[in-house]
Amino acid sequence: MSKLLIPLLSTCLLFSGWAAPGCSQSTDEPAAPPPGAQYPPYSRDIGRPGQPDVPTEAEQKMEHDREKKFNQERQADLKRDTDKLLLLATQLKHAVDKSSENTLSLDVIKKAGEIEKLAKSVREKMRGQN
Repeated sequence: MSKLLIPLLSTCLLFSGWAAPGCSQSTDEPAAPPPGAQYPPYSRDIGRPGQPDVPTEAEQKMEHDREKKFNQERQADLKRDTDKLLLLATQLKHAVDKSSENTLSLDVIKKAGEIEKLAKSVREKMRGQN
């Protein structure tokens, strides 16, 4: 009878989780924090529900400097593009002046397309979309 009782008891212990402590079933869910656990304080109340996020003076200055730099770069791009636009328009005028009433070169058509594309880009930059 003891030969039958020992395997039966060991099987029962194995399935109940007592025989192998590391083999018990586990879940992938994280454990709940212990009661009364302390969490780090909020930094400037960022993310706290119901509290508005008010930028500091340093953050406002950084944002102002970023906008100023962006506007300066946009202005430099506009100047470069308008200079190129003037050059292309002048070249187009000379090419049209050289052509006759019955012939229009492919170069003139390409230059007109470049001017149109560049003028559209300049207009969008002036509106502040680029």
